[in-house]
Amino acid sequence: MAAGAASLTPEHPFISAVLAAMKATYGERLRSVALFGSVARRTARPGSDVDLFLVVADLPRGRRARLQSFDPVEARLADAIAELARGGIHTELSPVLRTPEDIRTASPLMLDLTEDAVILEDRDGILAAALDDLRARLRRSGARRIWRGSEWYWDLKPDYKRGEIIRL
Repeated sequence: MAAGAASLTPEHPFISAVLAAMKATYGERLRSVALFGSVARRTARPGSDVDLFLVVADLPRGRRARLQSFDPVEARLADAIAELARGGIHTELSPVLRTPEDIRTASPLMLDLTEDAVILEDRDGILAAALDDLRARLRRSGARRIWRGSEWYWDLKPDYKRGEIIRL
């Protein structure tokens, strides 16, 4: 790694190239894209990966099949990733692929997206609406993300009583 190598940020030209490669690969099926993780939080190091949350219509079933659908994106970006490495930024793309139907259900990742997501693309506002709805439900329950150093956990209901069921 080059001394003093820069790190990726949401405004870095590589992030625009990633979005363009996803649009070229998925076309009209691509509904939403959000950056999350250290790049979105602006805490990335030169070896950080680029965490991406994609909402794509008509994805295949199963995690492996969905990840294989992302292979053409990575192929389109191979030269750009190699160029970053020559400049001291050693990164990989880490996609999470969901359908519009999938984002209707809260998940641990969706909780984090309410705090960290940098939305890059959101046709029809479906991801923003899903995150806004989840934020409102979290507020109503008094939920909060609690940081311990560089890690965190969610306290979903600070006034929890034993036996109580938490619904988000």
